[in-house]
Parts: sequence; C-alpha cells; structure tokens
Amino acid sequence: MDNENQVMTDVQVNETGKVVFAPDVVATIANLAATEVEGVSGLGGGFADSISGIFGGKKSYTKGVRVEVGTEEAAVDLSIDVKYGCKIQEVCAEVQKSVKNEIELMTGLRVVEVNVFVQGVTFETEKPEKPEKKKPEETPRVK
Repeated sequence: MDNENQVMTDVQVNETGKVVFAPDVVATIANLAATEVEGVSGLGGGFADSISGIFGGKKSYTKGVRVEVGTEEAAVDLSIDVKYGCKIQEVCAEVQKSVKNEIELMTGLRVVEVNVFVQGVTFETEKPEKPEKKKPEETPRVK
C-alpha cells in the first residue's frame, strides 16, 4: 500500500507533548472545504453573523459551521445555501465527503459525522450588459 494515501487517525503523544486542535481551526477547514464544492453558494450564519457582515466586520471562516472536537474525533454541522438548479442531494453528499476528507487529511482526527442543513436556495442575478461604445463613423474622404 502506498504511504502517501494513508491518513493518521490518532494524534501522536510523545515526550514533547500532545497536539490539540481548537474548534475554530476545524470549523475553518470545514468552511473552506464546503465552499469549494460546486453548487454551494455560501454558508449561512446566524443573526449575529449577518449584522457583523453588514457593519464591515471581518470575514468569518466559522460562519455557518458548528463543530465538536474531541481528542480523536470530530463532528461537524454545516448550514449551506445551494445555487438554484443544482441537485441538492448531490451537492450535500459532495459537501459531506469533501469536509470529512479535508478535516481527516489536515488534522488526523476521525470525522464521525457531517450534518448538512440546507438553509436556502440562491438565484444568480443577471448582470446587465454594458452597451458597446460606438465608434464615431468616419465620413468618406473625397480625393
């Protein structure tokens, strides 16, 4: 078996100490993995996240994500918005797979569940095309 494709499922404790992941680290990984999936238009947050965004607060990579992190396992809840026209079930399955793989790959934690809550469907708004600037017509020159 190729060692490059193996994922460590436990955190190694040695004489130098142990490795502990803050929940925000795992939530950030989950957010980025979910937003990379085709069909996800964004992650939803609560009322406080919406107000923060309106008043110019910094972008939160934990918005719409809730995680529980143990010493060897993690569980993730995501609230997502799906683009109109996408097959929601397929988008959610891909989000679950992507989030699980990225967290396990980056942290070594075993992801026991990824719960996806579809919070909304978004529509693409058509941007009005800018009219092309007409070049002034040249008048024919008589020689």
